[in-house]
Amino acid sequence: MIVNLHGVISSELMYEIAKFDCIYVSEKIFTTITDVTNPQGIMAIIEKPLNKDIAIDYNETNYLILDNIQDPGNMGTILRTADSLNFKQIIVSKGTADVYNPKVVRSTMGAIFRVKVIESDNLVKTIKDMKKHKIKVYATDLETKKSIYDVDYTKSAIIIGNEANGVSKNVLNEATEKIKIPMIGKTESLNAAVATSIVLYEAYRSIGKIS
Repeated sequence: MIVNLHGVISSELMYEIAKFDCIYVSEKIFTTITDVTNPQGIMAIIEKPLNKDIAIDYNETNYLILDNIQDPGNMGTILRTADSLNFKQIIVSKGTADVYNPKVVRSTMGAIFRVKVIESDNLVKTIKDMKKHKIKVYATDLETKKSIYDVDYTKSAIIIGNEANGVSKNVLNEATEKIKIPMIGKTESLNAAVATSIVLYEAYRSIGKIS
């Protein structure tokens, strides 16, 4: 952990800092090595897990699949939302934004360290494997008539697509069902992170995991 003691630091925080091996640096050095405009004075160096070849645990009840999400802010918010519902693993396509991008990590507010992100080299094959394990795969699609309120989310995976283009056509074709968030106003679509939150919370509400 790299620490700069500029400003007021509480005794509780000092106690927590003392648990780690620390390098104390000046404010000038600290601002040089951080990309944050107004840093809080603490920076941690944490080993980056290698999730590319980790196998999917098919004993879980629900899964989230991200197909080519590009915006780091969206990615971070999605991971944070998934963590709020205790999702343990998230599958991402090869073209999805780097989950260890600094903006993503900051947006997750620590959730990045509690969820397992698995990169799939071939999302179509991954979805086929999930269906073999009796997992229903729901893809978000603006063109469908089926609402997010019309399906059973027991043992299911939800696919969220690219901000501009949605779920890839080849991935969409492998889905068990296509679903969409009903719109009663003039807006045609929602931000990817907002849409993910709505769908995930509805999925968990409908199967009784939250009330």
